[in-house]
Amino acid sequence: MAIPAIGSLGAAFNATALQQPAAVQPAKSPEKGGGDFGSVVVNALEGLQATQNNADNLAVKAATGDLNDVHDYMIAASEASLATEFTVAVRNRAVEAFNEIMRMQV
Repeated sequence: MAIPAIGSLGAAFNATALQQPAAVQPAKSPEKGGGDFGSVVVNALEGLQATQNNADNLAVKAATGDLNDVHDYMIAASEASLATEFTVAVRNRAVEAFNEIMRMQV
């Protein structure tokens, strides 16, 4: 199992299926036409939503008995949990940085 670089986490959030994970591409820098910070954040949040939806769908399948391998749900739930924790940590650091900037004397 390959571990992607931190810069490619935006692409790692796009987990639509556990059986065939998408290849993780490094994030493009703005000078190469990759997009601005806002679009990177929006893409990461959309990926988080997709990961959570995947875990929810597998939970329903596990509850109804349609899921053959329960470990697929456990993996998806762990991925969704870790992605949510990471997103909250990034948000907290951004708020701390904003507050520090606001405390600066001009």
